[in-house]
Amino acid sequence: MAAFPVRSALPRLVALFLLPLLTTLSTALLAPAHAHADVRVTQAVSVSTLLAPPPAADEPCTSKDPAVCLIRQMSPEEREQARETRLRYHQLLDTMELVADRMHEEGRSDEEIARVLVDMRNQAKDITRAGMTPEAVQALEQRNMEKYGNPLGPTADQQYAKYGSWAKVIEAATRTSAAVDQELGIPPRG
Repeated sequence: MAAFPVRSALPRLVALFLLPLLTTLSTALLAPAHAHADVRVTQAVSVSTLLAPPPAADEPCTSKDPAVCLIRQMSPEEREQARETRLRYHQLLDTMELVADRMHEEGRSDEEIARVLVDMRNQAKDITRAGMTPEAVQALEQRNMEKYGNPLGPTADQQYAKYGSWAKVIEAATRTSAAVDQELGIPPRG
């Protein structure tokens, strides 16, 4: 197992209190008026999918995504909290799309936009993880360390090597795991 640096609790506590405020403000200021009703409808419909009990603990997880396996081990209350955290993460990704649009309008290069978005995505992961259990954070960080050598995820250069163009890195930066979203009853992004 890889060792993870110990982080100060203060930034996590600050993020935990600021994240809901920032996501609410960004949604209120940047989203069209009709978007608020759509989100509430999606949330109301999706909550009913969480009422089904998770698979029995003695059944092996067949998902290739370790995050899905962690979610399946959660209590209904933990799953609801994970769902709320994931929705906040989606809101941060919505803000990233607006940043990309503004940067395009300013004439910035795809490489510059991609580098900013990959950094923002990794920051969004870090902010979102402030509301998770230490065990869940450790599992996600361990997966990313093994896959990318970075606890938060891939670098912009790693993404460029994978996708072959900065435009595709930009697209990938705001995409989410469909398996994790589905497990939490949330429509996947892009």
